[in-house]
Amino acid sequence: MAEKLTDLDLLATFLEIYRGGSITAAANRRGLTQPAVSGQLARLEKELGEPLFVRGGRGVTPTARADELARRVGSHIDQLRTALDPAPAVEATVRVGGASEFMTVRGLAALAPLTRRGLRFEITLGLANDLLAALRTDELDVVLSAVRPGEGFTAAPLTDEEFLLVGPPLLARTVDQELLARDPARALEHLPLVAYSDDLPIIRRYWLSEFGERPKNPTAVVVPDLRAALAAVVAGAGVSALPRYLTESALTAGAVELLHHPEVAPLNTLYVVTRGATTPATDLVVEHLRSRDWGVL
Repeated sequence: MAEKLTDLDLLATFLEIYRGGSITAAANRRGLTQPAVSGQLARLEKELGEPLFVRGGRGVTPTARADELARRVGSHIDQLRTALDPAPAVEATVRVGGASEFMTVRGLAALAPLTRRGLRFEITLGLANDLLAALRTDELDVVLSAVRPGEGFTAAPLTDEEFLLVGPPLLARTVDQELLARDPARALEHLPLVAYSDDLPIIRRYWLSEFGERPKNPTAVVVPDLRAALAAVVAGAGVSALPRYLTESALTAGAVELLHHPEVAPLNTLYVVTRGATTPATDLVVEHLRSRDWGVL
């Protein structure tokens, strides 16, 4: 029986790593040290005979085997936790808005544990300004925003997105490294861009922050989804500035390369935003999200 309980413990730790994308976050949520969590993961990977995650500088990326294992055991482990969880149930619906990329890759995984407490979520995906407008008109309860809201909102910093300038290996080879060291904007200006929109909001911010000028590059692809932008970059259409949490797996696999190495990486703060009087359910969501160890995304 003890061996079976230990196996369940390993799976519970695996799920925390999988859902949080970080061994540090899993250690905090499990109440264990990082070496203990790493040891449990190593034991599970040894039992399975294959790796479950690709280790990176800012966290871990699940393998296909990890995706399969999470699908098979996730709901069962959650049911066991619910049966043993002493926390009171909170029967309520919370309407949460966020960017589709962040919510898909990190946000929904962060909210999922609260469903075991009885919370139900209605998720709206969209642009920050549109979501904040919906919050102002009481169509949403909580917004995870990449834009700091103005007056009338209550906003707390959640985590920071780190942006990387990446391109496919073939395009990376065309960059003059000596010129890049002297005049990076000029060294990169022949590279076509893959942008989120025609006004190049993320790329323009990167160029102004790092090079002190606007990009003069031609635009090859405009697509309003950062995951699709990454796919276009991997396919060789151009280069783009993208959040680390989206690009880490492609970097590890060698599908894209860093084109620029800033002394301090450009960051963008994400906020958890509410407005007016809140409910216990909304407060629970905000507290849960703020207590999470997100690291730098």
